[in-house]
Amino acid sequence: MLHLPRSCHLFALIALPAFAADVSAPTPAAPTDWIDPDTGHRVIQLSREPGSSTLYFHDNAYSPQGDKLIFSAPSGIGLIDLTKLGVEAPQPEVVAPGGRGGYMARRTREIYFSRGGAGGRGGRSGPPGQPPAANPTPANPTVTPPATAAVPPGARGGRGGFGGGEVFAYDLDTKATRKIPHAARTLINCDETFTLATTVAEDPTGRTPRPPIRPLIPQLQRMFPGKKPEELTPDQLYAANKEDGLASRAINPRSEAIIFTQLKTGEAKTVGYQYGSINHMQFSPTDPTLLLFCHEGTWHEVDRVWTIRTDGSELTLRHRRTMDMEIAGHEFWSHDGQTIWFDLQTPRSQQFWIAGVNLATGKETRYPIERDWWSVHYNVSRDNRLFMGDGGDPTQVAFAINGQWINLFRVQPDGSIAREKLVNLAKHSYVTGRGGIEPNGSITPDNKWVVFSGNMFGVRHVYAVEIARAKSP
Repeated sequence: MLHLPRSCHLFALIALPAFAADVSAPTPAAPTDWIDPDTGHRVIQLSREPGSSTLYFHDNAYSPQGDKLIFSAPSGIGLIDLTKLGVEAPQPEVVAPGGRGGYMARRTREIYFSRGGAGGRGGRSGPPGQPPAANPTPANPTVTPPATAAVPPGARGGRGGFGGGEVFAYDLDTKATRKIPHAARTLINCDETFTLATTVAEDPTGRTPRPPIRPLIPQLQRMFPGKKPEELTPDQLYAANKEDGLASRAINPRSEAIIFTQLKTGEAKTVGYQYGSINHMQFSPTDPTLLLFCHEGTWHEVDRVWTIRTDGSELTLRHRRTMDMEIAGHEFWSHDGQTIWFDLQTPRSQQFWIAGVNLATGKETRYPIERDWWSVHYNVSRDNRLFMGDGGDPTQVAFAINGQWINLFRVQPDGSIAREKLVNLAKHSYVTGRGGIEPNGSITPDNKWVVFSGNMFGVRHVYAVEIARAKSP
């Protein structure tokens, strides 16, 4: 049975007569509410402004009560009422015009956002041989704040896109906006007592020794031993060249540290000196003193998943690689703050897992997944029973031939997970350096929808796919 998009126009279904064959037919509008013919799941476009996107996959987009969703729009911070999703046509509202770096507070019904500053997507650069600019995401900017920001000179955010300017909080209920003193970015902990930045600095105590410089080995040799460039597919060659661009971060990393700033007093403390490219910083959703971060670089050459306390204590590696070419990355918190989940490959590109480590016990959970199930990012429901994955094209680490799907994973009683395809993304471009985007999905707090960004109709928008199947494909 053919499932037609609900928004298709009738003229798209009627063949033109022969005498009109030389007349160009109007291009049908992209659907805004339809049943995916390959999966049987209903998909709804949530945003109206072209270029809108979900937050980065680990950034909090939902109100504590689960009734509101925020997203990034060209004109500011967008808001969706989830209580009406699927019942009424979405009515997105821009609640912070000109706002950037939107991030939902964990305990209050406020949206953090920034205005002013350098604007745009920032990055950092350094002398030859130093780590290149990180890929930006909205909430955690990798730029140097302006001199007026309440962060010491030379500091910067972690992985992020919008830096500088003033930080505000918008109340969902009163619609009032207030300024957050001493904040230079929207990366704020769960009880709103700390913000942070990173800086390039040597440990003044001398207790952090520099590691030995590692030899530079071409990533083609590391990833495809014994192969010549002409023996690789274009996708494999693209992947090896991409990894060469990351390798400098792990070969001879510079010393970096984290600056935690108290929002109440503005007091800043520099701690956690380490030789590594600090990135992907995420405060715990429940513990105001705990930060999750990563060491950037070629994932199969760095131990990536770390935590630290805001006072600088308990700098802890949460997953240590045990074999050559093992990968652990794109880490994120469970909603209860008890588990850090991550993409695990043992080794790279061969055996795939959704893995998690319990912070209290150190015990790891591993859910095996197939190559075509692998995703650029995963996310988890509030009850840890559902995972979603945003898929990936053949240039990604899994080299999946049929991997371009929004996926749902259900945890089974025997410790396995079952996969269900939600949305066909065969026409979506994942290649971020060539006009593509990462879908950056999440599961709504009621476990009824998966929200993601998509450009499968040529323009980036925010979408939601219903987890319950509307029709059999």
